[in-house]
Amino acid sequence: MKRDSGIDRRQFLLGAAAVSTLAVGCAPLTQRVAGRRRAEDISMPKRGGSEAHRFLHRAAFGPIPGEPRRFAEMGRDAYLKSQLHPTDDDDPAMKFLLSRLDVMRMGSAELRDLPEGHVMRQLRQAAILRAVYSQWQVRERVIDFWTNHFNIFAHKGDGAYRKNIDDLMVVRQHALGKFPDMVRASAQSSAMLGYLDNQVNRKGVANENYARELLELHTLGVYGGYTQKDVSEVARCFTGWTIENRFMRPRDRFRFDPNTHDDGEKLVLGQRIPAKGGIEDGNRVIDIVTRHPSCAKFISTKLTRFFLGEAGEAIQPRVEQVYLDTGGDIVAMLMPILTSDAMLDGPPVLKRPYDYLVSSLRALDAQTDGGEPIQAHLDAMGQPLYGWPMPDGYPDRTTAWTGTLLARWNFAHQLVNNEIGGTSINPDGLAPYGPLVLGEGADGASLGDAAALLASPDFQWR
Repeated sequence: MKRDSGIDRRQFLLGAAAVSTLAVGCAPLTQRVAGRRRAEDISMPKRGGSEAHRFLHRAAFGPIPGEPRRFAEMGRDAYLKSQLHPTDDDDPAMKFLLSRLDVMRMGSAELRDLPEGHVMRQLRQAAILRAVYSQWQVRERVIDFWTNHFNIFAHKGDGAYRKNIDDLMVVRQHALGKFPDMVRASAQSSAMLGYLDNQVNRKGVANENYARELLELHTLGVYGGYTQKDVSEVARCFTGWTIENRFMRPRDRFRFDPNTHDDGEKLVLGQRIPAKGGIEDGNRVIDIVTRHPSCAKFISTKLTRFFLGEAGEAIQPRVEQVYLDTGGDIVAMLMPILTSDAMLDGPPVLKRPYDYLVSSLRALDAQTDGGEPIQAHLDAMGQPLYGWPMPDGYPDRTTAWTGTLLARWNFAHQLVNNEIGGTSINPDGLAPYGPLVLGEGADGASLGDAAALLASPDFQWR
């Protein structure tokens, strides 16, 4: 009889320490393709752990075996220099698996021939594969931040079919670039325009949804100094910014329609926008809001809180000034955050479910296809990717995730027992490193201890 995969808290605590052997399956696809070399160390991120472990769990998605040693050999400065200037090179196994996905090979119009559920699964699969396997881990962490900052609920309208292009051309392309460029790309994203209803924003009947979120969530913040009149004027500026749907035209691309644009004079945040500006009205708004001091404060506050939690408050003014000095250069803003003392000795930050899942896979050097079974665990933990309906993105506050512990324990139990389809760990490869899992003095530690540690309080934090 097949064992029930669900466990309660008592079953987990009684059984985790007894788990010491695992069934070994076929050689994982990613190892066969890439010949990945298993490295020397699988230590876990205890708060009293090494500088490398603490940094890699906070700046990235956690170390894979051997990465702490490589980090220590490189030093933090060299590691950051490499990570913040990534190349096109990456894990060949990851690139192979991504190349097999329809969402990586087809545009939004072509994807419409496929069921929405299939497209959503592949979008999530691509994100998980990149987070687990990409060597550019800092970029992947930053991409997670911007994905939530410019959140799109993919289940609304045709969002599932448009999200792949938004992910590539908005978030990934500009994640380490200039913030104003990312805002401009987002403003011309069919996924964003459709999600916030700007395709129906036209002169005489302005729709304010996109305008309001541009000010409140993308740039200035709710206390950024704008008024309802500013929202109305910004909405007028973005009339005619729509999605191509004309016959025999390439669907789902951005299109400016001068016939539906309000070409009258506008006044935004005290700045006059002359009449007959056409598409430049919207571009002018983007310039105004991304150069505004409130934007520098809002973005710097969110970035520092994301990486440092409560400790971010002390460094936020410095990051805000960097934004103002550089015109929103994201790499320049990240540097004082990632090189701060708080990255190593600040109070811990709770891992959101996506963060927890990916860091667990990386810690045990798991091989995964990122498919539906692993996604089901993320759903159970409350963070299905691209599934947050509100435009503010998944919350980063600890209180939002305190009810997810049982689902995390179930995941840890099944991961260590090789019970998740498409995902496996190699017990023979990990067994010699058991003492390293629990740190010094843990001689004789088993993989059951690894399961217990993945479910421990320490591993829930970074």
